Amino acid sequence: MKLALVLPLALAAFLGAAQAEEGDDIREASKAESEAFNARMYAQPPGDKAYACFVRRYDAEHLARHPKQKVAAMKLLVSAEFDKEDKELHNSFRLGFRYRHRSGDFDSSGSCNHAVFTRNGSEVRLGCGVDCDGGGIGVALSKDDKAAIVRLERVRVWQNNKPDDEAEHALVGGADDRIFRLDRTDTSECASLVTDRKELAALRHK
Repeated sequence: MKLALVLPLALAAFLGAAQAEEGDDIREASKAESEAFNARMYAQPPGDKAYACFVRRYDAEHLARHPKQKVAAMKLLVSAEFDKEDKELHNSFRLGFRYRHRSGDFDSSGSCNHAVFTRNGSEVRLGCGVDCDGGGIGVALSKDDKAAIVRLERVRVWQNNKPDDEAEHALVGGADDRIFRLDRTDTSECASLVTDRKELAALRHK
């Protein structure tokens, strides 16, 4: 099963990024801890399928205070689906953003491992990775669960949903592009990140 191969790679990519960024020791959450985090992420126990959408559009004042920030807007869709074969809930992500000084829409996607904790317990995150050594992101929640905290070192992205190699780029975390705080919003705000019609219909009914 493809997910069985992808999830260890996602965890490895995330652990490497997290430790390189902060020097944190990471431990995998227990089943109960993962279930509690999923309930926070999706604002309720996710059941067979669930979505959470987070969005941030940076205004001129913010960008003026962060002149090295490359990203002008970002959307994150986190989804969960229960697999009837392995009886496990699998998380995945879709990331969309616009650069500050480049035209076009960029996006990325991949699978997420179960929740992990920093060793001191200060934060719990999902570690998410892109296939074929495409880097990844860490997704945590604010204390009030109203925002997602996205951390990245490098993640592979594509422009305007073009999957060909020529359109492939990478968003690299610089001085002001390592941590993003995105506000929770209605899932319809993330509809542009979904290309499958059935999934889009399910998203709009959430």
